[in-house]
Amino acid sequence: MRKSTSRRRFLQGSAVAVLATPLVARGVHADGTDLLKVGLIGCGDRGTGAAAQALHADRNVKLWAMADAFRDKLETGLATLRRDRTLEGKIDVNAERCFVGFDAYRQVIGSGVDVVLLCTPPHFRPLHLRAAVQANKHVFAEKPVAVDAPGVRAVLATCAEARRRNLSVVSGLCLRYSNAYREMIRRLHDSAIGDIKALQANDLRGTIRVFPRQQSWSDMEWQMRNWYYFTWLSGDFNVEQHVHNLDICAWALREQMPARCTGMGGRQVRTGPEFGNIYDHFAVVYEYESGVKIFSNTRQQVNCRNDITVYALGSRGNAEISERRQVITGQSPWSTRGPDNDFYQSEHDELFASIRNGRPINNGEYMSRSTLMAIMGRMAAYTGQTITWERALNSREDLTPPRYEWGRLETPAVAMPGITRFQ
Repeated sequence: MRKSTSRRRFLQGSAVAVLATPLVARGVHADGTDLLKVGLIGCGDRGTGAAAQALHADRNVKLWAMADAFRDKLETGLATLRRDRTLEGKIDVNAERCFVGFDAYRQVIGSGVDVVLLCTPPHFRPLHLRAAVQANKHVFAEKPVAVDAPGVRAVLATCAEARRRNLSVVSGLCLRYSNAYREMIRRLHDSAIGDIKALQANDLRGTIRVFPRQQSWSDMEWQMRNWYYFTWLSGDFNVEQHVHNLDICAWALREQMPARCTGMGGRQVRTGPEFGNIYDHFAVVYEYESGVKIFSNTRQQVNCRNDITVYALGSRGNAEISERRQVITGQSPWSTRGPDNDFYQSEHDELFASIRNGRPINNGEYMSRSTLMAIMGRMAAYTGQTITWERALNSREDLTPPRYEWGRLETPAVAMPGITRFQ
């Protein structure tokens, strides 16, 4: 991974990895009679939700161990799960299997679990994923899977190792598990709107909660409790959240990767120190060698128009793709009928089914590629430069803090286009 990786080699390597995937014999859990023990790492709202969905996904599964950086988060998550009567009999977490701190993930992985749910802030995903796969655990990995290029490269290597070990790695890019989205993408691939000429990916929404700093909190605790507002932890919001719609664009374009991108962004409303060092708006244009462009717009500002939609413009029609509407207009009109499936649940259903039937799912390639697309856009906006895919993939920028400990940690500076340098 130290060597420069070109876009062509990245594609070729992906294809070889897929072709080389062996068929797997039915595993020890295949008949459904063996108990599957689940470990949860990251006990916030998303982690608690993922745990409930995992426990609903299989008839013989139990939550066995939990970990979080903060004890109060772990206790709140566990109490929430225990109040859910639909999970009765499926929670077997005792005090000895509740782990707190930066190394708690190791203790969950070593507690005898079969499946690990990785739901911490994105910064920790490469580290936790590697530890889980090295210990031969199946994984659900929330999106995004990294906050910088070294993290993406690490995840690609780990997912290749998971494939060799016949382990499932299911991504939290949940829209890939929506029946409506799958049908829409199938139709786009069948040329329902002809050749796709351009895509517009909007994620325009309000802001999120800030947790006011308490006198007892160290710098590290303050940043960790407000992880969304620090690039080293979240990747900035265009990575943490907008990765969903960028992933839909990549899916629609048959997993092609952009050649380059140029963008802008800044802090227009969220300017106070309580908002860490992330931006509150981005506009990025991704360009493909074929001439296709993605116009990516993200904003988190209150009292503004919201729109979380991908618009596809084709040679014979157009498509509107969102959780609310799936519509094709033009020569082959179509729209969804009736409610969609619960895709948050479906991704866990398919994960546990893959463990039972001995046919592993590995979402490593697309979850890494889409994460890097989002990081690439951030790089372009932060620096004010045009960033190529190769430069982004081989970037040396490592956002890891000097140490993981509760103490002093300087607040990272806000990026200034034209001043902040690409690394």
